[in-house]
Amino acid sequence: MLSRRTIIKGAGAALAAGSAVAPRDPGDRLAARLGSAVKGTVLFPRDPGFAAEHAGYNPVVRHAPKAVVVPADAGDVRGAVRVAALLGLPVAVQATGHGISAAADGGILINTRLLSSVRIDPAKRIAKVSAGARMRTLVQAAAAHGLATINGSSLDVGAVGYTLGGGLGPLGRKYGYAADHVRAIDLITPDGRPLRLSPKRHADLFWAVRGGKSNFGVVTELEIDLVRLATVYGGALFFFGDAAQRVARAYPAWAARLPEEMTTTLAFMRLPKSPSVPPPLQERVAVRLTAAYLGRDHEARRLLAPMLAAGPELNTMGTLPYEKIGTISNDPPVAPLPVYERTGLLRTLDAAVVERLLALAGPSVKLPFGVIELRQLGGAFARPAAVPNAVGHRDAAGLLFIANPAPASAAASVRKLQQGLMDGLKPHLTGGMAANFMSSADLGPEQVRAAYTPADYKRLTRLKRVHDPLNLFRVNHNIRPA
Repeated sequence: MLSRRTIIKGAGAALAAGSAVAPRDPGDRLAARLGSAVKGTVLFPRDPGFAAEHAGYNPVVRHAPKAVVVPADAGDVRGAVRVAALLGLPVAVQATGHGISAAADGGILINTRLLSSVRIDPAKRIAKVSAGARMRTLVQAAAAHGLATINGSSLDVGAVGYTLGGGLGPLGRKYGYAADHVRAIDLITPDGRPLRLSPKRHADLFWAVRGGKSNFGVVTELEIDLVRLATVYGGALFFFGDAAQRVARAYPAWAARLPEEMTTTLAFMRLPKSPSVPPPLQERVAVRLTAAYLGRDHEARRLLAPMLAAGPELNTMGTLPYEKIGTISNDPPVAPLPVYERTGLLRTLDAAVVERLLALAGPSVKLPFGVIELRQLGGAFARPAAVPNAVGHRDAAGLLFIANPAPASAAASVRKLQQGLMDGLKPHLTGGMAANFMSSADLGPEQVRAAYTPADYKRLTRLKRVHDPLNLFRVNHNIRPA
């Protein structure tokens, strides 16, 4: 097991080529250490560009780190982590800030955005994805060869962070979680060592990082399997008024009969008047049904016929080249306001769930702008990974996701409203959560525990004790050392 002395001794030896005489001021000491360990950009609070480099997609959390490192390569990541270990500073890792959780206050924030390369081996159907690559880059690179990755609803997220959190998207009922398709991982450990993880090398960490996110170090590259897929039939149907309620009530029975090749969501949407919102949706309550189908177009239309018969006012369904998969959900590329989020896993996705949701958040209920979404699970989501990982709760029937954009001044009222929705749906929730969907509201130890099965969480805490006993990687949904 790594001890405090081992970590500091190892980091100190690796940095011995730095400044011979450490400056007296702690800030100067940090600057000197990072200056000698990192070739890329290092920024401090008074430097121009500092705020921009630590800002994330979702401004619900605002960081205040001692320093921001924008590494030019994996060696810079290694150097930054070693400095953090030597000085006992927490380390935060950020690519886009979509999965932002805890504030990186008083530590070193590593912004991986420049590590954005994606390399495709079409013969082996493998992608090598660097730490800061966006999912859009990966999807487009794979699509050029008639291949697809197991992406999520948004293509603007970081591909690595999404995958390490499990990765739940529109191909999931057919192919499972994105983490299930990882072949190998390049990791910088909390003591600054580069390790190559695979089923046969450092297998314990390979298991833990796939689901344990950034708790065990900085992933600088993933090697993942791709699937052969050039097109998908998909899109969204929008319903209003009586049709919205009819579709919502019909959804559970309809979805239960679908083959694994189709993955769907049902959402109650209240959207503002905005240039980014289509005019038919502005300042109205809509029920949105999304679907992605891996098969022939005529079969997709047959499966969708009961929903189409309800008369959607807006229909975007059609055959899509795979690089357009993000248009199904059409998530916004920027978050101008903080977005407050809650999530939970559902025991069943049945009529009782929908009736309760209609009572709490249906078209007749006055609620602020936002989205309340049910994501259909089952199929390959329910099956264990071929190579086991820490992504658990695979018996859940569905996922609940609540998101409300609001100014910081309205945070308390929004949080209270969301808690009321969670309480109202509690009888239908398993008590578990999906790691990818956890937010800044889910930082407590019991909430983090809820993202894993009891056995997996116990194993994760033991591995954390072995590999990060000082808990340097704690600016996240933190798995504390046992």
